[in-house]
Amino acid sequence: MTRGPAGRGPRFSTRLLLAQSLVLVAGALTIWLVASAVGPSIFHEHLDRAGDTHSTEETQHLEEAFASAMLVSVGVALVAAVAAALAVSWYFSRRIQRSIGNVAAASSQIAAGRYDTYVDDPGLGAEFATLAATYNRLAGRLEATESTRRQMLADLAHEMRTPLATIDAHLEALEDGVRHLDSDTVTVLRSSTHRLRRLAEDIGAVSHAEEGDLRLDPRSVDATEVAATAVDAARDRYEAKGVRFDVDLHPAGRVDVDPDRIGQVLGNLIDNALRHTPAGGRVTVSCRRVDDWVEYAVADTGDGIAAEHLPHLFDRFYRVDTARDRHHGGSGIGLAIAKALIEAHRGGISATSAGPGHGSTFTVRIPAA
Repeated sequence: MTRGPAGRGPRFSTRLLLAQSLVLVAGALTIWLVASAVGPSIFHEHLDRAGDTHSTEETQHLEEAFASAMLVSVGVALVAAVAAALAVSWYFSRRIQRSIGNVAAASSQIAAGRYDTYVDDPGLGAEFATLAATYNRLAGRLEATESTRRQMLADLAHEMRTPLATIDAHLEALEDGVRHLDSDTVTVLRSSTHRLRRLAEDIGAVSHAEEGDLRLDPRSVDATEVAATAVDAARDRYEAKGVRFDVDLHPAGRVDVDPDRIGQVLGNLIDNALRHTPAGGRVTVSCRRVDDWVEYAVADTGDGIAAEHLPHLFDRFYRVDTARDRHHGGSGIGLAIAKALIEAHRGGISATSAGPGHGSTFTVRIPAA
């Protein structure tokens, strides 16, 4: 079935008023007919009970007079009632039309890309208040999503620009004969392409995880073994940088998880702590049982995080310090991947910090088996 163009046919307020008018007219006609049919017979019955001594012609005249008076009075009353009801119906129809018109106009603004358009509560009851509030929440979510999308595209363009500029500069130097295709040049080119490939893989991973299209291979494993594996994989890097690596693993039972994915999350957090902890600092990885949860924590004595940044740490491409993180080589998407993976396991991840210079703690909670 095809859809007609917008605006075809009478407006909603007109249709509502016509519908109410039909109801009023139908009610008025019903009252008129019932009064015409029932009123005279009831009047005649009362005359008989009162012992009417009038002649037949006089009685007939009385009945006709009563019927005429009754129908005239009922008719006038009905006309007045219908007029008053139509006036009230018109008023409320206009109010409803304005409210719907405001929502329609705001929706058109959103369709045009202006997401900061909101509507007020029309004061027509709980249903319309809920409609306005729901619409405003939708507009707010769309505005936030659009802002995130723009920021993500800008950050993605910046992330790609640096390695691409490096590759382009070295290729131009090779063409001009300024550089030669020696091992150093190949190393730089491979490092840049590796960074681009890692960025593409990270974006794909977080997109699949957030869309629920992530392939997991859950099985029952010992919770502490998962953490111990991630710790062993990172120990050499800590020794090379001179950062103390403490481990505090308590028996925590078993968890039904994909050990590779959880190991990826813990490895990401451990590497993130190493990047932001200077030589001589300390990072502690712990595992323990808390009620029906297994809790992993990665605490460091490094840079720390200001309070205003904590709610956004797990957003894609978000950086606490843009220059610092790019120097460390982070893509700004690792924590978003960690969050998506943990939520895919019905768990949660959070971050706390006493402020810049006081270190930070990342906590992962997974349901115990």
